[in-house]
This record gives sequence, structure tokens and C-alpha cells, in this order.
Amino acid sequence: MAIIRNPDDVTHEVLSTMERTADPRLREIMISLARHLHQFVRDVRLTEAEFRAAVAVLNEIGQLASDTHNEMMLMAGSLGVSSLVCLLNNGDSGNTETAQSMLGPFWRLNSPRVANGGSIVRSDTPGNPLFVKGRVVDRDGRAIKGAEVDVWHSSPVGLYENQDPEQVDMNLRGKLTTDEDGCFAFRSVLMAGYPIPTNGVVGRLLRAQGRHPMRPAHLHALIFKPGFKILISQVYDPKDPNIESDVQFGVTQALIGDFVQHSEPHPSAKDVTGTWYSLDHSYVMERGEAVLPRPPIR
Repeated sequence: MAIIRNPDDVTHEVLSTMERTADPRLREIMISLARHLHQFVRDVRLTEAEFRAAVAVLNEIGQLASDTHNEMMLMAGSLGVSSLVCLLNNGDSGNTETAQSMLGPFWRLNSPRVANGGSIVRSDTPGNPLFVKGRVVDRDGRAIKGAEVDVWHSSPVGLYENQDPEQVDMNLRGKLTTDEDGCFAFRSVLMAGYPIPTNGVVGRLLRAQGRHPMRPAHLHALIFKPGFKILISQVYDPKDPNIESDVQFGVTQALIGDFVQHSEPHPSAKDVTGTWYSLDHSYVMERGEAVLPRPPIR
């Protein structure tokens, strides 16, 4: 390592140091990171005050992490990074449509088991009933039997149960298993779109940019089956007013669902007398290694 004489020397010495990283993939990542980061500093002519402010912001993001909140995941989504990583790593490296989507900041491990056709509503949750039928298939359209389907969504007032003291633990969450035909079904209530938390760094960024904090209504699913890549998906309601302006840049054409409104009596749920909704949706899994992601909250 040489004595630094000028700004270019700093970049040269840093890149030379990164070159000595033993792991090939880590070396590739660190060289690219250092090169782009140094160029970013040059491009924007970062001042000392701005640098100190940036360090403080990163520290604040870390300090805001808790068992029920993940500010870094919110920031990654709000910058479009989560969506970009997802699309580049699926659908033939971004060349074809994919059912994959962002994990989001609200997935939890150990959702309660639910029998096919059962309900994931565990506390008084007023709203229009929603009946979901799903089918899990491979890329050739063959049914995938025995896949674990973990589902979760917000309430009709736009809150996940970990955000809302009015909901019991694990409300609107459940884990089902596909049958011989790759199918699963459950009952819930129609979810609403919602604002992401704005009381932290992400909220300040959105206000500075004049952006709204809303996510369109959607149903989450995480599907596990050995021999297949974990499928993390969201199905969006196209009638949501924010379907074209998702604050997390997560809506793709392949993720648009068909939430059908009904006014006639439900054919089997005798307690349903008013408006109800149905969603029929197919999930396509790709061959690969089944590795569960790390939960963003506990």
C-alpha cells in the first residue's frame, strides 16, 4: 500500500486492496462496490457535511430495526432495489415474466397450519369475505403436490397483525399444503392497500420527494417444495387506486390478480349473505434449491 497523494490514489489503493479478497464472488462484489461508490462520491461532489449526514442516516436505519419493523427492507423497496434484485434473479434472468416478487418486511416464520378450505381469520376482522383458490405448478404446467404455501396479508383497514393491537397474534396468516392437483384454498377477508411506515428515514425521504407512501392491496405467498426454488409472490388487486404508483415498485404484469366481486349467496358458506370476493390464481415454481429466506421480523 502506497502513501496517498491525491483523490485518484485513494480509489486506486482501495481497489488494489479489494483485489486481494480470497473469495472470488466476494472479491467481484467488493471491487464493483468500491468502484461505483467512489464514482458516486465524485459524481455528486459529496461534501463533508453531507457525508456525515449520510453516516447518521445509515446509523439511524440500523437503530430502527426491531422484532416488528425492518427499516432497511423498507428503504430497499422504496429505492426499487428489492424489485430489481428479484427480477434479475428470476424469469430467465429478467428476460421472461416471473411469479416471483419481493418478500416484503412483514413475513413471519411458523404461521399456523390451516386445512384446505379453512379460514385464516383468527380475530374479529370486519370486511368482505374473500375466498381464495390457488394452484401451484411447475414451468411446464404440471401440478406440484405437497408444497407448503405460507400466506399473509393486511386487514381491511390496511394493517398487518404485528402492527395492530386489535388483531390477535397470527391473524390473517396461515400455512397450507397443496393436494394431488397442486391446489389449496382458504377463506379470509378482502385486504386493503396501506401506507408503509413513515415515522423513520424512509418517511422523510418520501416527503422530501413528494411521494405518497401507499402500497396497492395484495396477497402474499411464500411456497416451499424441495427441488424447487422458494417462490415468494404477491398478487395485486388491479382495481386499487395505487396500482400504477406502488411506493415499493413491486407491481409487475405477472402479479396482477382477478379479485371478482359477487353479490349472489355463496354456494357453500351459508353465513355469507352480502358482498363477497373470490380469487383464483396459479403460482409457477422454477426448479432450484429450496432455501428459506431470513424473516425480516419475528
